Amino acid sequence: MKNKIFLSIIIISAFSSVSSMIITVIFKGETENLISIFLGLIFIVAVVSAILSERIVKPVRNIDLDHPKSKKNYEELSPVLERLKLQNGRVNRQMNELISSRKQFSIITESMKEGIVIADKKTTVLASNSGAYRLLGIEPLKKGQSIYALSQAEPFRRCIQDAMGGRSAECILKTDLGERKIIASPANVSATINGIVVFIMDVTEQQKLETMRREFTSNVSHELKTPLTTIYGIADMLANGIVKQEDVSSFGQDIRNEAERLITLINDIVSLSKLDENLLPKQDESIDLYNLSEEIITRLKQNISEKNITVSIIGEHILIMGNRTIIDEVIYNLCDNAIKYNNDGGRIEIKISHIPTKVIITVSDTGIGISDEHKDRIFERFYRADKSRSQKIKGTGLGLSIVKHGVNYHGGTVRVSSSEEGTSFIVELPVDKK
Repeated sequence: MKNKIFLSIIIISAFSSVSSMIITVIFKGETENLISIFLGLIFIVAVVSAILSERIVKPVRNIDLDHPKSKKNYEELSPVLERLKLQNGRVNRQMNELISSRKQFSIITESMKEGIVIADKKTTVLASNSGAYRLLGIEPLKKGQSIYALSQAEPFRRCIQDAMGGRSAECILKTDLGERKIIASPANVSATINGIVVFIMDVTEQQKLETMRREFTSNVSHELKTPLTTIYGIADMLANGIVKQEDVSSFGQDIRNEAERLITLINDIVSLSKLDENLLPKQDESIDLYNLSEEIITRLKQNISEKNITVSIIGEHILIMGNRTIIDEVIYNLCDNAIKYNNDGGRIEIKISHIPTKVIITVSDTGIGISDEHKDRIFERFYRADKSRSQKIKGTGLGLSIVKHGVNYHGGTVRVSSSEEGTSFIVELPVDKK
């Protein structure tokens, strides 16, 4: 306000002086000096205007748009500055909310095992998490790169193109790190495609299980079909009377053997199914592993005699709490395998020992051994290390799978050690501290 009064006084004084000079010149008749006076007047006006403009503009120029304070500026600007202040507050709140949302989005996506990538309608990547690059085994994309830079594989490109076209798409992408499932979905706003969202998941184990399921189904079909075909063929011959009377007994024994094989296979499949789904009732009881091993060897006495195998049981009478039926199947299958794949006149040793927190069951033989390439797969269902030889050996191919599942059921582990001199299976079961 003081500046305004000061400027007004200066302007009034200047124009009063100039007016007086003009009147004096006119009355004196000195009209030739009017030009000089007018030039001086123009100069004064220019100087005053410059000073006045600077004084008017300076407060406006010095306004802090981030923190406008109307009291330090012209009163006329107060409404504008107040609205600007309110608008700044609203913008700041929205910015804080946006920053908070981005932080939350980053925290959530970075904690995900799955990968997520968001791209605009021009395929430019807008956001992504580290999981996407980790699963694909690539370096993070640079700003402005296309989503197609994630992979050059044709299935991936088709998947992205379908999503860009407005259709959700899925594909399996094979990488050096495993198999990845890609799910791409369009991001629609009012029926307009504004971009896509892509999820990347590790399905290596899932695909492996699916392959195992298909192989299991195929193997079960084959294992069931073989004895049934034999039974059907013999029964057909008997029904048509083309079997000699003296051969009837022999053919009947063949039917019985194949039927026993079917029953054994079905029982093994049922056991595995119950172990898989944890359907077995909790019937834990105290088990003497040494005594149980002796019982099992007695049941296998005929098989042992046929191959002239020497069996020894060493160790201690150790008691554990567990499901007797399952532990029985674990030891039985290990001993049965040791007999089947042993050499005639070979040896089997069953050792029962313990350490402070674990009970150890070791079944060793002097058989044909297992090569390194097969060690990781021998616990798979129906897997045979030597298929040509296994076909001559009776069995369902499920024994070691039952062993693994039975050991897992009790919270233990099983591993194999093998060489040309024989094979050892080592089962470790936790000791109940109670």
